[in-house]
Amino acid sequence: MGSFKHYRDIVIVVLLLALPFFFLRSSIRRPEDTNGVDRALLHVAAPFQYFAALLARGVSGLVGDYVYLVDVKADNNRLAYENASLRGKIGDLQRTESDNRRLQRLLGLRNTISQELVSAVVVGKDTTEYFRVAHLTVDTKNAVIRPDMPVISVDGTVGTVLRVAGEKVDVQLTVDSGFGVDVMVERTGARGFVRGIGDRQKYSARVEYVQRTDNVDVGDVFVTSGVGCRFPRGIPVARVKKVERRNFGIYQAVEAEPTVDFSRLEEVLIILTDSKECESGAATSAAKKARSQR
Repeated sequence: MGSFKHYRDIVIVVLLLALPFFFLRSSIRRPEDTNGVDRALLHVAAPFQYFAALLARGVSGLVGDYVYLVDVKADNNRLAYENASLRGKIGDLQRTESDNRRLQRLLGLRNTISQELVSAVVVGKDTTEYFRVAHLTVDTKNAVIRPDMPVISVDGTVGTVLRVAGEKVDVQLTVDSGFGVDVMVERTGARGFVRGIGDRQKYSARVEYVQRTDNVDVGDVFVTSGVGCRFPRGIPVARVKKVERRNFGIYQAVEAEPTVDFSRLEEVLIILTDSKECESGAATSAAKKARSQR
């Protein structure tokens, strides 16, 4: 019994090894040379060959799709990185363009002011219950800067110099409760006096001494009048937000907001004027005019 199993196993192994040979032999023979055995073998092998080819194509397709998806994922990662890099470059270019426009406006403002100017960069701000102060760093060394000198930007009046320590300058903003400047309405010429409120929550000011009969509307811009020998004439200071025309009294109540956005203020110009010299010069001119009229 044991020898029978042994021979049986040998026969099965021989048949399994011989069958592929006979199938291959039948497949490679020319059709006219095949015999009945070959045709029978081909008939039996056809379904197996079909399913084997189908399985091979399926496996090949799966492998191809997997490789394709791996390549697509790599391409997507590369494109995402390039897209992010390009977005960063576009953002840098937009910021550079914005800075160039702002600096060009600042240069244009320099050309409209006859007095000597010094540029400075805003490095910080202080806010207390009553005071609004900005800290500057002056770009020009050895510039002679004194308290009360005007500070302006491309959008209008910023304030006046409060303290000077080398290249560091503290500026009292127009919204500070201690700031005040003589102004007039750009549209009608109505006169007033802008004074800061010192509100910690918002940048705001009020306009005092506006005659009740003066034509002032919401949206009007108050500009410096040139009175006081500090600010040149015509620099924007504040825009009217609210007008309350009273039925009694001499003046009307006017609320305004500064034309300068202090939350985004970066560069300013300090006007190197001396109010004492200006006042003495104005007094001298008035005296000369009086003498000439006698």
